[in-house]
Amino acid sequence: MAQVEELLNFAGHYWWLAFPLFGMAMGAVNARAKHREVTARRRHKEQLELLQAQGIASGAPAPASAAIAAPVDARERLTSAHDAVTHRWLEYELDATTLITYPAMSDGRQPLTAAFLRAKKVADNLRPAEGEALTPERLTEYREAVTDYEVAFDVAEREARRVKDAAFTADERKRLDTAKQLLTVATDQAATPNERQLAYKRVREELDGLIWLSDEAVDELEKKVALELPRGAAQPRSSTAPPEPAV
Repeated sequence: MAQVEELLNFAGHYWWLAFPLFGMAMGAVNARAKHREVTARRRHKEQLELLQAQGIASGAPAPASAAIAAPVDARERLTSAHDAVTHRWLEYELDATTLITYPAMSDGRQPLTAAFLRAKKVADNLRPAEGEALTPERLTEYREAVTDYEVAFDVAEREARRVKDAAFTADERKRLDTAKQLLTVATDQAATPNERQLAYKRVREELDGLIWLSDEAVDELEKKVALELPRGAAQPRSSTAPPEPAV
């Protein structure tokens, strides 16, 4: 009974607190309701856009040809965006000079590069085959994968251009600079075949253990070194495997 009397006594003296507390409670309820409404509207809008892309949105029925063409156009836009990122990546992968300047783009031990390589693998695996019909869910999944691929590449590229060769020691950076200078000789068609051959050999020696060149990069480099190197002049490709990206 004493506790009840104390509670009543407190309520009698501080009854006015009920109004601001009630207002705060109602404000919280309204805020949650508004958040749910905004979320529901956004989801509805996204679903409507997806349905419109498939040509089956509510309203006047779309012609059968439009229902077929819409997803095809959406798929082509996504595959084009997919190819654009891959092309930007190949500019690093296939060009030895660019790779020497920004070595982090080929180093799977770098967290951001590893994340990009994982996003690339996901997008490549989800890429639809030519003529494949995509369900709305499949189209959404591929769109999200391509977006992740684009973002991951942009982040990795910015970081690689920021750090450049900072991860290497002073002696290793000197070797990279030497390799870059030798590349200008190795790909200079004004130089003699012997000069190009020797420069190319030195480039491979300077990069050995520092930067891994893919077979495709080596092929591109050899094409630039000479129209035709003497038989047996090309260095054998390194047997060292590229570093595995962190998973």
